[in-house]
Amino acid sequence: MTLLQSDNPEPLWLRAAETIREQVSEGALRPGSRLPPERDLCRRLDISRVTLRRALLQLVDDGVLRPSHGRGWYVASDERKDWPNSLESFSETAARMGLVATSVVLRADTAMATLDEAETLGVAPGALLFHLERVRMLDEVPIAIDRSIVPADLAPGLVDVDFRTESLYSVLGAAGLVLANAETTIEAREADAVIAEHLRVAVGKPILVMHQTVLNPADKPLFASMISYVGDRYRLRTSFARS
Repeated sequence: MTLLQSDNPEPLWLRAAETIREQVSEGALRPGSRLPPERDLCRRLDISRVTLRRALLQLVDDGVLRPSHGRGWYVASDERKDWPNSLESFSETAARMGLVATSVVLRADTAMATLDEAETLGVAPGALLFHLERVRMLDEVPIAIDRSIVPADLAPGLVDVDFRTESLYSVLGAAGLVLANAETTIEAREADAVIAEHLRVAVGKPILVMHQTVLNPADKPLFASMISYVGDRYRLRTSFARS
């Protein structure tokens, strides 16, 4: 970003907004990336913070940027950044978008299955399950909290995998499991204090919760997930047909 032209008759805030918009359209600022701190933007554009804020808020209204309370300003995802209606992993989706997927691992251990967990996965109550809980990130922006459970005997050694970068889908595939389809439901909820902290949103902000059971070609459950997405950072693309 360069200094704004002083002989331009347009208001400073509007010129600042157009400069940032051009950076986004030219790819210098990528979808999901965070803008430099406000003080740096003010220095680069030689404008006041009040003027910069007006420009940033206009870009939010235009759908170019989105604010994150206490974190700064982020470039909004464009129309091509949809989640598909096909079954693919978070890492595969990120690669398709040209983004980098990483995770903050909150839990990776084994525990005995509760009655509800046993029913979901078709195992005996008390069977050993691998529990994996991660904050999923795209280009260091938190997108979701993913809580997954897997029958431990399906893929021994899961506790030794570094899931900060490894994909659960890839690890299970390498163990010889075929992930064919998934039963999925999505509902809206409000972010509680724990989710709000990990996803860097305000408590009470709308989130989308996806419950998913992934099956093999014989419809045997392989693992189940509950994924809590920030509502304005996630969009599911699907299609419907009349029967």
